[in-house]
Amino acid sequence: MSVTTEAPAYPVDKVNRVKRRHDRGHYDHETVHRILDSAALCHVSYVIDGQPYCTPTLFWREETRLYWHGSSASRMLRNLSDGEPACLTVTHLDSLVMARCGFNHSADYRSAMCFGRARLVTEPEEKLRALTMMVDRFFPGRTAGLRESSKQEVKATAVVWMEIERASAKIRAKGLADDEEDYALPIYAERVPLRTFLGEPEPCERLLPGVERGADLKAYQAGRLLEEALLEAYAAAYA
Repeated sequence: MSVTTEAPAYPVDKVNRVKRRHDRGHYDHETVHRILDSAALCHVSYVIDGQPYCTPTLFWREETRLYWHGSSASRMLRNLSDGEPACLTVTHLDSLVMARCGFNHSADYRSAMCFGRARLVTEPEEKLRALTMMVDRFFPGRTAGLRESSKQEVKATAVVWMEIERASAKIRAKGLADDEEDYALPIYAERVPLRTFLGEPEPCERLLPGVERGADLKAYQAGRLLEEALLEAYAAAYA
């Protein structure tokens, strides 16, 4: 007798169900997490006193928990102590699609939308660990070789965490898709692929003699795709 094990997935309800083009929706952990881990910047949305806000910030994932940081003086972060509903999103834009009709112009993309309740990290040791991973998630092991943050610097930085209660990924990888009769029209059409590549490093002009680029930056080599470097760094940081 064979045993079938379903891949871990987030529960689906009216909040996270992909309603338009549901065939592009994904809810399994693997797909959602890969989109998250290959991104550095997210947008987090909250509603405070009836007013919606959306903040761009660096973030990282640990299992099904998301972390991000900001200033302790931030109005939004000061309002998270009771676990405010929040939505965190990331998007990778993979191409621009120019069709023979405006209706069929589109873009290829990969996106993830995560829902939960955002809370401040208040326990001192957990906050210090999170502040370490805020750096080491992108540059594995780097914090150990840095000047230790002062008490005031730690106090000035707020760290937020959110357990992912629901999530969905939406992916379009269709490319150009005109109506069949439109292919006979004398109109130019194309797909323009988009990628983010790393440029040549620009070392600080005030480096002391003998200070070299370390292994913590190994993933970040000129000409490499940013998302590949981020995935490699994530794997190394949480090995």
